[in-house]
Amino acid sequence: MADEISKSGSDAAHLEKPTMATTTTTVSPALADPESRARIEKSLKRKLDARCGLFVLIYIMNYLDRNNIAAARLKGLQADLNMDYSQYATCLSILYVGYILMQVPSNIFINRIERPSLYISLVMLVWGLISTLSGVATNFAGMVVIRFFLGFVEAAFLPGALMILSKWYTRKELTLRNAILFCGNLISNAFSALIAAGVLSNMQGVLGHAAWRWLFWIEGAITMAIALTAAFVLPDLPTNTRGFTKEELELAQLRIAEDVGEADVDSEDQGPWDGLFMAVKDIKIYIMMITFTAYVVGLSFNAFFPSLTETLGFSYVPTLLMSAPPWVFSCIFSLIVAWSSDRCQEKFWHIVGPILVGLVGFIISMSTLNVAARYVALFLQASSYAGFIVFYSWISVSFPRPPAKRAVAIAMINAFSQLGNVAGSYVWNLSENGYRKSYGIVTAMFGITIVGCFGFRILLRNLNQKLEELENDANAQPEVVYGDEKLRMSKGFRYLV
Repeated sequence: MADEISKSGSDAAHLEKPTMATTTTTVSPALADPESRARIEKSLKRKLDARCGLFVLIYIMNYLDRNNIAAARLKGLQADLNMDYSQYATCLSILYVGYILMQVPSNIFINRIERPSLYISLVMLVWGLISTLSGVATNFAGMVVIRFFLGFVEAAFLPGALMILSKWYTRKELTLRNAILFCGNLISNAFSALIAAGVLSNMQGVLGHAAWRWLFWIEGAITMAIALTAAFVLPDLPTNTRGFTKEELELAQLRIAEDVGEADVDSEDQGPWDGLFMAVKDIKIYIMMITFTAYVVGLSFNAFFPSLTETLGFSYVPTLLMSAPPWVFSCIFSLIVAWSSDRCQEKFWHIVGPILVGLVGFIISMSTLNVAARYVALFLQASSYAGFIVFYSWISVSFPRPPAKRAVAIAMINAFSQLGNVAGSYVWNLSENGYRKSYGIVTAMFGITIVGCFGFRILLRNLNQKLEELENDANAQPEVVYGDEKLRMSKGFRYLV
């Protein structure tokens, strides 16, 4: 395993030439003074956090526009479009076909453009429009086409957002920022059913249209309105983003260069597909793809959370109300775990720990039908999302250079993991005894996830040992041995485990 670096070196070393030293050769006087630098860095991160906060709202709408079809079905969508259950299931799964196909090309593109904020804004505007078209569908064929293109366009957001964050935040900061981003997903889990209930209960027959059509129109319109704001608020690159001072942008670039030992740039002669070629030759990607997919299957309970809450025996409205608190708790717990991961610079236990908490919840749900115990179990299950968030940051920091390779790695792993959502939709058809068999399946998936994370940890530790040996070897040639990642030995870079 430790020879992985040298194996990739001969294939990719010619693709990248260093374009910036470990630290910039000329630093402005303001950054040379520690007190002045601290003040500028505080201002930089304050502005950046405020602008990247919009990602949370975008992620909420990304989730709502993708999953509001389930709520619409409760108020007549399936009957009005004359669909049987298999056709409805096809409408659900076809979204992930488009979602998987678009992620890698989109992230290759976003890594090569100067204004990713405009790209994200345009993408959001288009998927908001497509979502509104769901409200005018009249048959199964029309809905299938709309859902495919919705997934195709929505796919650009999450890997693109993760890529943008990785260009601004250091490894000590990234996990917490990813957690804040994913709170958008958790908040959507908490309140999407409540929002849908409000629309579906009050809009039936308004202007002669069914309430489920209004659900698509209203949420799609909100998405498009937010998209227009995103073009002016979201950051671009640390070299050209408006609203930052010259010193702040210079420091933004310097921080990322210092974090790994090399500037976060691709070589000028690097082709658009070179990042893909580098990524597919890296064994780390395949381990993470399999592990992450198992994790996604294990987390598939989130799409059926109201159904799991329904096993407590309450009516429709109390069930919806009781579905929200576990996800609010999960959001808070995830922020704490992410903060701890950044502070300790550790990934494995901050992923496995929440998984073990979730496993306790699964075991409780399989072992008893007691109402109080099962409701506590739902809180524990939702808490397992905290490790999922840390896993995303583990992807980014495990493929630090070049950016083209990191962009593909994020997209490939996230796209492949969507197969877990497809498989997960079939896990929860086993509703007898409070979904005991379904819980058994996701328990096994969490077990596979733990094994995969442990194997990945061993791989990274072996690579770190190899890096240490190279640093101690005065005759080592880092440009050859480190391969396409071109890590500077003088910086003492180590993979986070």
